Amino acid sequence: MMNPEGCTRCRLSETRRHVLRGEGNMHADVMLIAQAPGRMEDSENRMFIGPSGRMLDRLMACGNIRRDEIYMTNLVKCTLPGNRKPKQREIDACSVYLESEIDEIAPKWLVPLGYYATKYLFARYGLPPFTRAGFSALVGRVFSAGGRTLFPASHPAFLLFHPEAAAGVEEHFKKIGSIVRHGTDTAFS
Repeated sequence: MMNPEGCTRCRLSETRRHVLRGEGNMHADVMLIAQAPGRMEDSENRMFIGPSGRMLDRLMACGNIRRDEIYMTNLVKCTLPGNRKPKQREIDACSVYLESEIDEIAPKWLVPLGYYATKYLFARYGLPPFTRAGFSALVGRVFSAGGRTLFPASHPAFLLFHPEAAAGVEEHFKKIGSIVRHGTDTAFS
């Protein structure tokens, strides 16, 4: 797996503290792919430890998923100043590291969390493009392409701003839990 440590492929290297590598089970069937590390993750050099991490832990508990059963990573490996959205050139610069992780882990299921990770994977695997407004229609659906199965889900941070959507997001994580336990898509039958 390519090591992003010391990466200077884009200007995010000037403002980050750490290049956040993915973590978890190196033989996982399920890989969660988030957008980018937050301020706390950059400070501690660990995945999902801030407010969205606490929400992720709650969602994973709904699906009876343990962190050591899955692999988690980010589309962009460095924190984004002011929690802004990633620029395409930053995604392009970091994609070599994500592709290396996907090749090494070889998960059966890719679970992009949020718009940007889903947009990248749809383009990567030749699935139809979609608009920002069209993203919500993809969440919770199964897509197969390029020998991979994708299951777009809402990013846990979404619930920090939209707690009324909790029931739907929890249901998606229950399905992810079924995939982790059974290694199949029986949760969608």
